[in-house]
Amino acid sequence: MSQNNGGSTADIESGDASADAALIARICWYYFKEGQTQDAIAQRLKITRKRVNRILGDARENGFVQITITDPVGVCVALEAGLVERFGLRRAIVVPAPMAETDVRVFLGAAAGRYVSEALPPAGSLGITWGGTINAAAQNVKRRARDGSRVVLLCGGLAQGTHVNPFDNAAMMARALDATCYYVTAPMFAETPALRDALVASEPVRSVLAMVPKLDLALLSAIDLSEQSKALEYGVISRETCRSLLDAGAVGDICGHYLNADGQVIEHPLTARVVNPALKDLLAIKERVLAAGGLQKTAIIRAAIRAGLCDVLITDESAARELIA
Repeated sequence: MSQNNGGSTADIESGDASADAALIARICWYYFKEGQTQDAIAQRLKITRKRVNRILGDARENGFVQITITDPVGVCVALEAGLVERFGLRRAIVVPAPMAETDVRVFLGAAAGRYVSEALPPAGSLGITWGGTINAAAQNVKRRARDGSRVVLLCGGLAQGTHVNPFDNAAMMARALDATCYYVTAPMFAETPALRDALVASEPVRSVLAMVPKLDLALLSAIDLSEQSKALEYGVISRETCRSLLDAGAVGDICGHYLNADGQVIEHPLTARVVNPALKDLLAIKERVLAAGGLQKTAIIRAAIRAGLCDVLITDESAARELIA
């Protein structure tokens, strides 16, 4: 696949047929999916606005828009193949890098929702974590008639009702699938390790966590510890806790398991208070799908892969390039 960003106008406009197809797909993605203006697209791809307009018109007339926007990840096939080869993944799905000021979680969630729709079997069981990507995935799951499917929350909840709240996300996903929803009826972090152990041993928390190793599919999000971390923005952890986690070697967490760069679980006072499934139970799930993107998340994505927590990776173009590099 020809790489358009950073190339000259002459390089792009004199490309072969495969390069032209990639360019058309990218333009259609930016215009129809992200809602960017033709001027902004022309500046980003270093081509004329007139050419952008002509490509969009041709794409509408010949049906390319319908095909490409329905399956917009084809533009990044080379990156997907590179990720699979580099990390031994079952599959990788790469969406185009969003333009400035666009939240990548919206597009990762859209791809994740489509994947769950295809991969979750009838009467299947789906485990989910929390965050904006999971919320977007729930909005993009293909609606089902009730068939006995189950949605299992893989973490405790937050006190506030927001679009990233685990309880809200689980309920939304269950409604989309017309599934029975099972909650971990406990806070994300217990006040003390002893209280955490008591909560995990109690009903119904114990019975819900017992479902985890038997799940058909898990949709996981990655929480980074950078300045852009949503865990900081939403007050899930304090800056002091974040600094101490970094000092302990953590690069982020997957389902409450804080990992170092090698994918090993770190020791930290917070980890003894997290209400979550055991790592061995997560590793027993038939298929683990990690939906995470943005350059700030590459370290925790790589750690998750090394920990065995990612069979299928859904990420964006920028993160994919950094991971492969």
